[in-house]
Amino acid sequence: MLRPKEPMSTHLATRRAITGLAISMSWCVASSTFAHDNPVADVITPTISPFDSRDYRVLTLDNGLQALLVSDPEADKAAASMNVRVGSAQDPDDLQGLAHFLEHMLFLGTEPYPQSDAYQGFISDNAGSHNAFTAQQDTNYFFDIEPSALPGALDRFSEFFLSPLFNADQLESERNIVHSEYMARIRDESRRENDVLNQLLNPANPTTGFAVGSRETLANPPEGEATLRERVIDFYHRYYDANVMNLAIVAPQSLDTLETWVVERFADIPDNGLSAPTIDVPLVDRETLPRYIERQSLQDRRQLRFYFPIPDPIDEYRTKPTQLISHLLGDEGDGSLLAVLREAGLADALSAGVGRGDGNEALFTISISLTPRGAERLDDIEATLFAAIEQIREEGLAEWRYEEQKNLSEQAFRFQQHGAPQQEATRLAMSLSRYPVEDVQYAPYRMDGMDSERQQVYLDALTPDNMLRFYSAPDIESDTISPWFNTQWREQLPMQAGLALGGLALPEPNPFIASDLTLHSGQDERPTTLVEAPTFTAWHMLDSRFNTPSVEWRVSLQHPSASYSPEEAVLTRLLASWLNDSLNESLYPAWLAGQSFSAYAHARGITLSFSGWRDGQTPLIEQAIEQLKHADISPSAFERVRYQLQREWRNAPQSSLYGQASRALGEALLTPQWSTTELLDASHRMERQHLENFRKRFLDALYIDAMAVGNLDATLAKEQASLIRGALTPRLTREDIPTLHPLAVGDDSEILHPHSTREESLVLRYLQGRNQTVEEQALISVLAQWLDTPFYQQLRTEEQLGYIVNAGYSPLLEAPGIAFVVQSPDVKSDTIAKRMDAFKAAAGERLAALTDDELAAHRQAVHDRLRQRDTSLQGMANRYWRATALQEVVFDRREQLAALVLDVNVEALQALWPTLQSHQLDIRYDPGDAPSNITPYRDAHSLLPTSTSH
Repeated sequence: MLRPKEPMSTHLATRRAITGLAISMSWCVASSTFAHDNPVADVITPTISPFDSRDYRVLTLDNGLQALLVSDPEADKAAASMNVRVGSAQDPDDLQGLAHFLEHMLFLGTEPYPQSDAYQGFISDNAGSHNAFTAQQDTNYFFDIEPSALPGALDRFSEFFLSPLFNADQLESERNIVHSEYMARIRDESRRENDVLNQLLNPANPTTGFAVGSRETLANPPEGEATLRERVIDFYHRYYDANVMNLAIVAPQSLDTLETWVVERFADIPDNGLSAPTIDVPLVDRETLPRYIERQSLQDRRQLRFYFPIPDPIDEYRTKPTQLISHLLGDEGDGSLLAVLREAGLADALSAGVGRGDGNEALFTISISLTPRGAERLDDIEATLFAAIEQIREEGLAEWRYEEQKNLSEQAFRFQQHGAPQQEATRLAMSLSRYPVEDVQYAPYRMDGMDSERQQVYLDALTPDNMLRFYSAPDIESDTISPWFNTQWREQLPMQAGLALGGLALPEPNPFIASDLTLHSGQDERPTTLVEAPTFTAWHMLDSRFNTPSVEWRVSLQHPSASYSPEEAVLTRLLASWLNDSLNESLYPAWLAGQSFSAYAHARGITLSFSGWRDGQTPLIEQAIEQLKHADISPSAFERVRYQLQREWRNAPQSSLYGQASRALGEALLTPQWSTTELLDASHRMERQHLENFRKRFLDALYIDAMAVGNLDATLAKEQASLIRGALTPRLTREDIPTLHPLAVGDDSEILHPHSTREESLVLRYLQGRNQTVEEQALISVLAQWLDTPFYQQLRTEEQLGYIVNAGYSPLLEAPGIAFVVQSPDVKSDTIAKRMDAFKAAAGERLAALTDDELAAHRQAVHDRLRQRDTSLQGMANRYWRATALQEVVFDRREQLAALVLDVNVEALQALWPTLQSHQLDIRYDPGDAPSNITPYRDAHSLLPTSTSH
């Protein structure tokens, strides 16, 4: 990837089973008009959902380039993605990483726009973002931008494929950046495992090479041979061709306008008659199987994976013969493989599905997260897996099961929600490169009917003789080291036959499938108060804009001592984790049917989150609350969830260094907060009776906030709110709950060190605003926008300090601030800090000379970003829900901030700049640094003022 733009704090939650839902339904054809004077070969429109009101057009230019145009008049961003069906599989043996290096070079100047920051500067100045990635058989370039700037962005973007300069003076610096990217990922467990896996697959298969590249693999060839630049240019001309390119654009402009722009800018991409490279070499030498492999993990995590080579099912997407097998093996309900292993205390998570496909072959993978006890019984787990596979052979591949999956997929496709334009464009460009035009939207969901013969072919491949068993754990030691990610691994002889566990059962018909999927009309502008009482507040918002009969409920159970001490914080997390764990089997069918539940801990208590179809949500709410109040906390469940949390906290020093620095910043400037070390230490003192006692104390003293956003009217929302209130009987008021406060950075520059065992260096420099007013937020967000591109250009492109380099607006709650981040594999933090100092000094001089006209584009970019519409019901609900966590609940705060941004002037920024310099906190790290004790830092600082009057 070219440029990571990681948020200060990100939490992603995904379901473990890989079930790959697909669809069969009545087809709708998008409308289309045709501009006959343009040089296109044909115009076709894809199959879309009946609630998709966007206009589509797929056209093939005379040069062979295929483009999918999506006109969405409601989109407030325009986006484009170009997928090139060439990737690291085409790397020459003597220049591994060349495809990835080429991806980087295309961003660094073209004939009409020779400056190395011309593209990214234009994108940034127009409220946009951009990136790219290189995969084994694809390289994808994408961006989004303010719609009026789309023609200018396409001008610059199209030149990547017409006139790249491959600037010789940028060659060495970008090679260093690629090396920095490699070093930033060298301790990632997934890459370490893949590095070992590549040694076990067929070395003649081109997907088994080193895809990232490094200074060594991308070194200049010996004198007398073609230079690195010449090799890059040769690779570009050898593989980049209009016939292997697929473009997708999502924008508010009309189809005719988009078509005109595409033809004008992309019709001259060379047509050399190339076709996408294909692979016909086996991915695995079957004669080498079975194999039993063990590898060392850096994290305290034990994982068991079973890889089975199969034909790649990509071309069988219409019937999806592996779908039902994946669903049954990845099931988490009663009697499932996971449920049986969990009951025996051997595993805590499982997934199953097809991966690592190359168009010819793929790997069917079952991945099991083990407990320490499970690590001692690998053979029994293997035997239980094959018992589950045998059960599927005997009775699992029933027609009704396929039809149930098909019907669930029909619901999912009918009410699918479109993502952000950039996400959509990238997905569609990839889809266009893989499926026929009519199925670019429909392919992932399509299930035309069960093909029993093909199902049997795939099931027959899941045998002990066709298996690569792969065990990862921290206590594995070996003299054999993988070549690129330094992973110790060893091969074992076949083990003795294990003993399969009993209790396996195939799932019954799903009782949670919704029947009432009617859409209620009506639209509220924002949430309004539904119930307002001293102990309970509920908000409601009726929404129909997303055309889905879905509802998002959030219920915050707040308790005064939830974060009072590390022990209380651990108990809060244990209670939320136990609730999720205890409902896993019983609610898994509900998840398959479009309903989901999760509980998560936070500083004030626990939030219960319900997402899914309106029909059937009430009994889900009832079941979750009943479980929370009355279900037995078994010894095995307590040990399982405590182990999972302890594993997470033990592994924290190995996680992303950037993430560790962000966490340290939050621990220093938000109170109450506890470090992972404090939480881990406290967890060892917790026993089951402590959790039982805490549950009683917690439920006896609650204040509750709740919110329902989605396709439900106020009557049903009130009924459900009353159910929640009546079942939980809150007794406290909002004033009884301690608030989370931002602390003020001191007047002197201070330095803290995170608790890390990483091998890179990092500086996260945080400049904090003077107060928490919306006016201060507006000023600092515009200033951060103005600093973004030059910081990246100077410290990454020119000075080559590292791969992860960015500057951006980073608020902590309502406390505004700017975070400058540089992570480097070989530059020490002191040097990074000095370069940041130099940048800040130069920025101050530039700011003194800045004109209001020059600032205008940055104001507008921030304004446009703030005014972006929500692209999913869940995203909108989460945005409004976050507003309820603040002292003053204001649902139009984003709109207020956007209006103030347009009034920011240069004089105000010039007055702000010196103050920011005196309120600076550095989070720095070099390998071997001892972590700082952050508690004394917190204790020595006062609260950041909420207004200018302090």
